[in-house]
Amino acid sequence: MKYKKNWEEAKVKWRNYWKQQNTGRPLMCVIARKPEVEKFSEGKPVEGGCKDIICQGLFYDLPEELKWKSMEDKYLNAEQIVGRYRHFCETHDFLGESFPNLNVDFGPGSLAAYLGSDISFKEDTVWFHPCIEDWDEAPALRFDPENPWFRKHLELVRKCRELAGDDFYVDMPDLMENLDVLASLKNAQELLCDMLEDPESIRERVKQVDDLYYQYYDRFYDLIRDEEGGNAYTVFQIWGPGRTVKLQCDLSAMISPEYFRDFVQESLRKQAQGADQVLYHLDGPQAIRHLDALMEIKEIDALQWTSGDAGPDGTLEEWDAIYDKARAAGKSLWVKVYSGEFEDWLRNVDRIVQKYGSHSLFLMFPEMSMEQAERLLEYADKNWSDVEGTFRA
Repeated sequence: MKYKKNWEEAKVKWRNYWKQQNTGRPLMCVIARKPEVEKFSEGKPVEGGCKDIICQGLFYDLPEELKWKSMEDKYLNAEQIVGRYRHFCETHDFLGESFPNLNVDFGPGSLAAYLGSDISFKEDTVWFHPCIEDWDEAPALRFDPENPWFRKHLELVRKCRELAGDDFYVDMPDLMENLDVLASLKNAQELLCDMLEDPESIRERVKQVDDLYYQYYDRFYDLIRDEEGGNAYTVFQIWGPGRTVKLQCDLSAMISPEYFRDFVQESLRKQAQGADQVLYHLDGPQAIRHLDALMEIKEIDALQWTSGDAGPDGTLEEWDAIYDKARAAGKSLWVKVYSGEFEDWLRNVDRIVQKYGSHSLFLMFPEMSMEQAERLLEYADKNWSDVEGTFRA
C-alpha cells in the first residue's frame, strides 16, 4: 500500500486483535501530520463554512480545485473525493496500526435510502426522510438492485475504488441495521408507538431488514475487498481478514431491556453470524442497560463504547463497568482517546492498559503532530508491551 509502511505486520496484529491474542503493545491508530502541514493544523476556514474540512475534521491548505463547491462535489464526485483524500495521505503518516482508508458514505444508515427514504446532504450531516406512514399499507422490505440511491452509491464506490488503486482502502459504507433502519423509514417516535401497539408487525419488519442486509453489503464488499477477502469499515478505522462489520442499535437508548431482547438481540446475533469480524458500537449512557444481552452474543468480537455527543472519551474510570463485562465475555475493546491534552492521554491509557492488558485492546487517538506521534509510540513500546493486565473475570 503506497501510503502505509509495514502493512503486513499491522495485519498480523489486526488478526490477533479479533481473537484477543495480540502480542506487543496494543493496536493503536496514530495518524501524524507531516511537518510541512503542521502550521495549518490550527487554522479556520476563511468563509466560516466546512469547505476546507478534510478527513479528521481539521483545516489544511487544501488546493482550491479540491475544495467542494457544492454537496455534489462533497458526496458524489468520485474524482474530488479521492483527490481530497489523496492530498490527506500525502500530508500525513499512518503509524501504528492506522492505515489509509477512504470513507465514501451517504451518512449513517444508507440502507434506509435503498429501501425508499430520500436523502438530503448538508455540509456537516445527512438527513434521511421518512417514507412510510403505515406499515400495513407499505410493501415488504426487499432487496431492490434498481433503487436509484443504491445504484448511485454503488457506482460511486466503484469509481473511488478504481481511482484509489492499491494506494488505500475504500471503506464499507455505514449501512445500519434492525430498528435504526426502521426509524429512518418511519420516524423514531412513531416507531416506538408501533412497537407498543403492533409488535408483531415490527418484528416482521426487523426480520426483513435482516434478510436483505447482506444482499446489499455483499455488493459493496465485492468491490472493496482486498486480496485475502478483508475489508475496512467506515469511520471506525478497523480492518479484518474477512467480512468485517460494525453493528449497532442506537434506538436501544429509548427501549427497555425486555424490548431489546424481544426486538433486537436475535437480529444482531443473526447479522453477526454472517460476518467474520464484528465490532459492536454502543452509543450513549441509556444504551448501557443492554450490555448483558449484547455480551450473550458470542459472535460479537469487540466492543466500542462512546459516551454520546461531546461526551468524555473512553478512558474514564467510570466506564470500567462496561469494559469489565466485555472482557469477562471474551470481547476485545475499542477505546477512543481524546479527553485532555497529550500528557492526559498517556496517563489515562496507562491505567487502561495496566488493568485490561495489551492483548485485546485497540486505541484510537486524535490526529497529532509527528513529534507527539513518535513520543507516543516510543512510550507505548516501552510501557504497554505484552501487559497481561490485572483484570480477572
